[in-house]
Amino acid sequence: MEDRYKKYLPRSGADIPRFAGIPTFMRTPAVDLDTAKSEVDIGFIGVPWDGGTTNRAGARHGPRQMRDQSTMMRNVHHVTGTMPFHGASCADLGDAPVNPVDLIDTLERVGTFYEKIHAAGVMPLTAGGDHLITLPIMRAIADTAQPLGMVHFDAHTDTWDRYFGGHKYTHGTPFRRAIEEGLLDPKRTIQIGIRGALYTPEDKEWGLAQGIRVIEIEEYFDLGPVKVAEEARKVIGDGPMYVSFDVDGLDPVYAPGTGTPEIGGYTTHDAQRMLRGLHGLDIVGGDVVEVAPPFDQSGSTALVGATMMFEILCLMTERIAERGRK
Repeated sequence: MEDRYKKYLPRSGADIPRFAGIPTFMRTPAVDLDTAKSEVDIGFIGVPWDGGTTNRAGARHGPRQMRDQSTMMRNVHHVTGTMPFHGASCADLGDAPVNPVDLIDTLERVGTFYEKIHAAGVMPLTAGGDHLITLPIMRAIADTAQPLGMVHFDAHTDTWDRYFGGHKYTHGTPFRRAIEEGLLDPKRTIQIGIRGALYTPEDKEWGLAQGIRVIEIEEYFDLGPVKVAEEARKVIGDGPMYVSFDVDGLDPVYAPGTGTPEIGGYTTHDAQRMLRGLHGLDIVGGDVVEVAPPFDQSGSTALVGATMMFEILCLMTERIAERGRK
């Protein structure tokens, strides 16, 4: 382990109980952006905002509870053996600024914050917040000369156009906007677990027409998690990519605390297996969104969200190590 990583090691549950101390993401140090510029490889960030929600609000409380539940993460991945905190300097960079009463202002605030993160050379790993938060993140980190690919876990495509008489920005529209803005390459995008009734037959036609690879839940169960991950790798290829994990992609028995639950989803274990199957891809950031604690007082949905963040973190640190070897 490099010396520069040592001061960023999480506090161990063997030294101080997990229920004690100030909660930060995975018990990493909390640092400001000025410190992060010179020292931090991966920054944990919360975006406590759900102003794009069209059904049950509550995801604004997700980052705080995911921080608390993330104290259950430890140093070594039990399957891959990855030791993320020994291969990258990781820190909690706090929450992006938001405006709970102004959607457009929030998109601008979040985008500006992530532009600074990106300029500092920090890879962001984000806890939402509703799924609209991914749009300003992509605006900040994507290169329109080489748009991002994306592996998207969700029950919904989030490529719908407008809601409620013409509103362009909701948690059901971020990836349509991202494609229109040249941030996201639809032909290098795969959506996994899509299901549920539609408003009109056209709701899913736009994304397919752009070239998005959509794996509806029926195909998912026919293929299984290993083959789905293989398909994702084929779709993404060699370019930069982003992982966006909406917890409503899971069956609601595993993640009841979310705004738009859809029955018939995959399990938490299968989601972990799919994420592990993405190793080696050129990941530049990721998020876990739509954890809504008011609908799950047990905290189990937040624990699911934090655990998926740990899986994505391991992918990110593995990629940092691979870049260092080249």
